[in-house]
Amino acid sequence: MKMSNIIYILKRVLISLFTVFIVFTITFILMNMIPGGPFSGEKTLPPVVMHNLEVKFGLDKPLIVQYVKYFENVFFHFDFGVSLKQPGMTVNQIISIYFPVSATLGLISISIAMLIGIILGILSALKHGQIADRTAMVIATIGTSVPSFVVATVFLILFGVILNVLPTIGLDSWKNYIMPAFALSFFPLSFASRLMRSSMLDVINQDYIKTARAKGLTEGKVIFKHAMKNAILPIVTYLGPLMAGVLTGSFVIEKIFAIPGLGSFFVTSILNRDYSVILGTTIFFGMFLIFMNFIVDMLYLVIDPRIRLKN
Repeated sequence: MKMSNIIYILKRVLISLFTVFIVFTITFILMNMIPGGPFSGEKTLPPVVMHNLEVKFGLDKPLIVQYVKYFENVFFHFDFGVSLKQPGMTVNQIISIYFPVSATLGLISISIAMLIGIILGILSALKHGQIADRTAMVIATIGTSVPSFVVATVFLILFGVILNVLPTIGLDSWKNYIMPAFALSFFPLSFASRLMRSSMLDVINQDYIKTARAKGLTEGKVIFKHAMKNAILPIVTYLGPLMAGVLTGSFVIEKIFAIPGLGSFFVTSILNRDYSVILGTTIFFGMFLIFMNFIVDMLYLVIDPRIRLKN
C-alpha cells in the first residue's frame, strides 16, 4: 500500500475517533441538562426510595465522576449500561435485539432506493428535456417534498384499507416489508435520482466521453464503463449517512407500522424517560454514522484515487 494511502487512512481514523468523542461528550451533557430525572413521574417516590435508586445506578455521584465512568465503560468495554425501566436488560441487549430488525428493513429500503434512484437518474440525463426526464423529475420532486410519514399514511390507506392487499402492522411475513420499505425508501430514492441526473448531465458533456464515442465505443460501454463510474461519486457520498440513518431505524415509520425495531424502541424509551437507553442508542447511532462515513471515505480511494492527493 502506498504511503499516501496510509496517511489518508490514518487521518480519517483520527478524525472519526475525535468525532465520536465529541458526540459522546455532547450527548452526555445534554442528557444531564434535561429537567427532571429517570425516576421522576406523575407518582412521586419517597426520598429514601429515590436515593436508593440513584445509588444503585450511580446517579448520586458527581457529574464528572459519572462522565469518566461512562466513558470508560463505552470506549474500553463497549458497555452502554443497564436500562432503568426494563428490569434485567442492558442497553447492549436491547440494541442486539432490536437493531437487526431495523437493519433488515433498512437494507431492503436502501436497495430499492439505490437501484431505482440510479436508474431514474441515468434515464433522466440521457433523455434530458424529454417526457421521460420530466416525469422522473416530477416523481423526484414529490419524493423530496412529501414527508415519509405522509407517504406511509397514504400507503396504509390505499393498500391496507381500500385495496386490502397488504398487511399494515408487524413483520410476520415478506408482505409486511413492502409498505414500510417503500415508504422509507421514497425520499432517498428521489434524492438519489436528482443527484445522479445532475452528476450524469455534467459527466456526459465532458471531453473524455466525447472522445470515447468518437472511438466507436458502444453507448452502453460509454455510459456504464466511463460516465457512470465518475457520475456515481455524489451517490457514494450520500450513501454513508443514508445507510446509518436507515439501518438504525426510521423512528416514525417503525412507529406507524408497529415494527419492533430500534427506532420504535427509542421513541418508547423517550416516553418512559429511560435515560440510559436514550443515551446509549444515541451514541450507538453516532458511532454508526461516523463509521459509515469512514467506509465512504475508503470507497473513494477505490472509485477515485485522486482523492488522496487532495487531502
